[in-house]
Amino acid sequence: MGKRWTGAILYVLLHGGRLRFTEIANAVPDLSDRLLSERMKELEQRKIVERHVSDGTPTKVCYELTEKGRQLAPAMAELKSWADRWLD
Repeated sequence: MGKRWTGAILYVLLHGGRLRFTEIANAVPDLSDRLLSERMKELEQRKIVERHVSDGTPTKVCYELTEKGRQLAPAMAELKSWADRWLD
């Protein structure tokens, strides 16, 4: 949770639901694809994010929060509220 960009990724997934990699990347524009891929793997390993691979051509990969990940919503809302008050 404490690594750079993780909070932004979680915020996007909390508000966007199931999203493709490019949709997450577009929502966090300063984040490189390499770093996004790394963070997604870390979140998946911690069972905060679930990766869905569709059958067919082309293969589509989507990500969404698990129940464990959705339980972060109140904490994320508090952090956002604090940031809105104190950060420019």
